[in-house]
Amino acid sequence: MRKIISIANQKGGVGKTTTAINLSATLATAEKKTLLIDCDAQGNASSGVGINRQQSQEKNLYHAMIHKVPLKEVILPTCIPYLDAIASTQDLVGIEVEFINLQEREKQLKWLIKELELEYDYIILDCPPSLGFLTLNALVASSSVIIPLQCEYFAMEGLGQLMSTLKLVKTRLNPFLSLGGILLTMFDSRNLLSRRVSEDVRSHFGDKVFNTVIPRNVRLSESPSHGLPIIFYDIKSRGAVSYMELAQEVLNNERI
Repeated sequence: MRKIISIANQKGGVGKTTTAINLSATLATAEKKTLLIDCDAQGNASSGVGINRQQSQEKNLYHAMIHKVPLKEVILPTCIPYLDAIASTQDLVGIEVEFINLQEREKQLKWLIKELELEYDYIILDCPPSLGFLTLNALVASSSVIIPLQCEYFAMEGLGQLMSTLKLVKTRLNPFLSLGGILLTMFDSRNLLSRRVSEDVRSHFGDKVFNTVIPRNVRLSESPSHGLPIIFYDIKSRGAVSYMELAQEVLNNERI
């Protein structure tokens, strides 16, 4: 059964795009046919899997959503076997205004993805750092959502709002949406605050928190500038090992 996973958090800088890139790549290396859809106008997920600016300008999500180009026609191959991607550009910034009078505008992405039928085992959607139109479209299209949560002081800020949004989407627009899990990111075991945040989140959310924790890792931060997921940039790094462990949890997680 195809699984559609949104990586979402309205707070920026929490490792959302890093997770989308590296989870997609790691699932692909497990020979699961995977599609990464970049729903963020910044386009970082696109460049993070090696898609250059010219490629993303020629074929991207905007063309599918605005110009009604079939989604399969804007899919781009990556250098990674089993991994394809749909890029984004700055054009997505104005999509909310362009769709303002469109009926059922929150279901546009869901209908586009439906065209792909069962071509992929996993479809990963990298959401913008907001709870706007594109994030809502991604949540309506998804079977589950993974929430990256930074192990820092303001980690819980906004999480309640996101949970309320998920509940609302599930009640009114997508009854099949589930919380795939909360992923602790930027963890530093030497930092007392990191350990306290981890303990608090696990105490509050229990088994909804992934066992895997993504550490602060220099190699993980470097890899996007080379257009490579961490397992292709430095497979022996702590970041690579963590994302391989996360992929295994996702593969075994019945909520996803």
